[in-house]
Amino acid sequence: MPANPIGRALRNRHAGHHTLAWARPDLQAPESFALTSPAFDHATPIPRRHRGKIFAANISPALAWTPPPAGTRELVLIVQDPDVPLKKPATHALTLGIDPSLNAIPENGLADPSPIPGIKHGKGPFGRGGWAGPKPPRSHGPHTYVFQLFALDYRPELPDMVTLTDTLDAMTGHVIARARLDGTYEIR
Repeated sequence: MPANPIGRALRNRHAGHHTLAWARPDLQAPESFALTSPAFDHATPIPRRHRGKIFAANISPALAWTPPPAGTRELVLIVQDPDVPLKKPATHALTLGIDPSLNAIPENGLADPSPIPGIKHGKGPFGRGGWAGPKPPRSHGPHTYVFQLFALDYRPELPDMVTLTDTLDAMTGHVIARARLDGTYEIR
């Protein structure tokens, strides 16, 4: 496929890692548990199977984590792309209500509705909930997809399809631990 001139022209524009939820001073906490995926290793490409699709199912990768610290009441997963040529990162998943007694989410567990009891999704791209897989602009270069798992000391009462801003506000002062997994994706 020929290079995309728009993607090439925007190659030096990125929201930046400093715009991630992970970088917010009010969400800092020890990285005392680990997040992994059987689909890809940290800082390696996410398989094409999990690529974003506009008119087809988006299949989320399976995720697993080590036990969060005692006192965790809920886990919140936020997946963001800081390499988009925008001012803010693109949110590819905003998932709340994850029971801390779980140690994994199976492949496609971030579907909307989720097959996992209690999980609910916030508002993602295009106003949809659930997983929206990687779909960076062609020829823009590699994008990083940052899976951020936050352990909270309480269960926020937030509605389905809550915004990222409202979720982050509810998390402030309640993050007791966090874990991170980065994957990459590029469309040449």
